[in-house]
Amino acid sequence: MHRTSWTLPVATLLAAASLLAGCGGRNEPAPKPRAATFETLELAPKTSHRERVWDGVVQAVNQATMSAQTAGRVVELPFDVNDYVAAGSVIVRFTDVEQQSARRQAEAGLRAAEANEREARLAFDRAKEMLDKKLVAKAAYDQALARRDAAVAALEAARAALREASEQVDYTVVRAPYSGILTERHVQVGETVRPGQPLLSGLSLARLRVEVDVPQTDIAAIRARKQAAILLDDGRRIEAAELIIFPYADPTTHSFRVRLELPEAETGLNPGMTVKTALALDDAERLLIPQGAIVQRGELSAVYAVDAQGRVMLRQIRTGHRLGDEVEVLAGLHAGDRIALDPLAALAHLSGSSATP
Repeated sequence: MHRTSWTLPVATLLAAASLLAGCGGRNEPAPKPRAATFETLELAPKTSHRERVWDGVVQAVNQATMSAQTAGRVVELPFDVNDYVAAGSVIVRFTDVEQQSARRQAEAGLRAAEANEREARLAFDRAKEMLDKKLVAKAAYDQALARRDAAVAALEAARAALREASEQVDYTVVRAPYSGILTERHVQVGETVRPGQPLLSGLSLARLRVEVDVPQTDIAAIRARKQAAILLDDGRRIEAAELIIFPYADPTTHSFRVRLELPEAETGLNPGMTVKTALALDDAERLLIPQGAIVQRGELSAVYAVDAQGRVMLRQIRTGHRLGDEVEVLAGLHAGDRIALDPLAALAHLSGSSATP
């Protein structure tokens, strides 16, 4: 069998190999990252007070039980438990037949006392005039003076009796001393009450306070600082208007009771709730970043960090307490790191970098 063989020159093979190598193995330098066009912040530790957090209980500053100040039968209870009551609203109404009758008697007694006082005063004036003319004995003048003084005293007593009777009528209508929530009813419609009997209990939501038990090991630092705040679930921080530390410890738990008076503001808190209380201790260095620089992805917190080469990357962090507009960083960042102050601008920068050829 005859075979035909093909032989290519060595130079041709080398040239082809060189051409293939040039097509597939070209090394191009990596593109340099674009310079950041957004505002950044270089982190540095700040000195601020150290805090410890305990659970406290919300209480109403104004809470009271209204009691009857007159006797009567309950004819109206306009509000029920858990109803909101505005200040001055009628919350209980009694029958007032006896009270109205007593006031009419007192009014009649006042008119009689006024007439008697006028007559006694005129008699005294005549006796004085006659005494000046030496037409009557001094004893008659003294009798007229005594009758006038007695009539004046009787008039004052009649006026006091009318005021008392009018108050008894007013007591048949019980009004709310402040706006708040009705928490308990102690009587029912148709029930006869006597003075001093409890009627209704309520509390005001306008002024609240929080009480928390603090270990005795921290009470000296808390007493020196006298700063505290309430940490709400939505991230808000409400500074206490006043901090009151009770001067004695519980003999069983050896803890001190601390009261945080809250400002009059809409907090969404209700008496009986538990809240986180942050009480200031001593000074410490902390890493704080603006709240607006944080990107929240579900339960994860992150920031856009910029490295020394200008590369922008999303970095997860662990946050601590919020202090005003700043948040403490517990992990994920260090002093000297740079972060973007505007996450949207950093994201737009990243999108522009990925689109650059």
